[in-house]
Amino acid sequence: MISKNDVILDNEDIEIQLFLEGIYQKYGYDFREYSRAHIKRRLLSKKVRENFSSISEMQHRVIYDNKFFLEILSEFSINVTEMFRNPEFFLYFRKEVVPYLKSYPRIKIWHAGCSTGEEVYSMAILLKEEGLLERCQIYATDFNEKVLKKAKEGIFSMESIKDYTRNYIESGGKKDFSDYYIAKYDSAILNQSLKKHIMFNEHNLVVDQVFGVMNVIICKNVLIYFNKELQNKVLNLFDKSLLKGGILCLGSKESLKFSKTMDTFEVYDEMNRVYRKKFQGFNK
Repeated sequence: MISKNDVILDNEDIEIQLFLEGIYQKYGYDFREYSRAHIKRRLLSKKVRENFSSISEMQHRVIYDNKFFLEILSEFSINVTEMFRNPEFFLYFRKEVVPYLKSYPRIKIWHAGCSTGEEVYSMAILLKEEGLLERCQIYATDFNEKVLKKAKEGIFSMESIKDYTRNYIESGGKKDFSDYYIAKYDSAILNQSLKKHIMFNEHNLVVDQVFGVMNVIICKNVLIYFNKELQNKVLNLFDKSLLKGGILCLGSKESLKFSKTMDTFEVYDEMNRVYRKKFQGFNK
């Protein structure tokens, strides 16, 4: 018997729930705790574009067609990014975090949810200008193999360079941004030297475990697509992956407030969403 406190799902929501369960059971990718509004929006858009009659019809297709599953994977992936996105964050990192990192002989940085790599290369440029890149290892991860392939190539549209250049200048860039790429037809090919200290790997924040202990973790504009329970799970993963005194950088709409890990960290800069894992005896 249904009580007044039970949540009654409509048919479409039930179909989506079964769709996500099917993907998890067949492929091991767990989207069940992603923001339902985000998932629903992406699936309904795909349904209309591909002329499916229902989500259930899409579920049958995704279970029996691996190629279609990869299309769905791309639909769920969040790939809104650009070089030196939120330049005020990079300026803050350059002025306030870099001096602290210089106290370490070797530095490990994890870009979680790196998408097509623009912000990873931005950090590599910043570290190069601050004389730190040679002692850094940057790990760039995403669950989407397609976007990782593009990130590894390091080739971006020349149409975007004007915006990237403006961001670079606002982030405190010390050189001419054109020093870091070669223009070829309508593409900008980033310098190979930037890739030397970057390792791109598949990693799913939802189901995969810690793969190293880091000095810095950067995960921007990913948690906003997770529900509260999944946010706490991922933040716990970051906690386990950071050295004491390690730096955690989140997106402008994300915060550790009200999370289960908030007591493990202290605010380094709330405006830029930069936090430091507590470490007794270390003063900012």
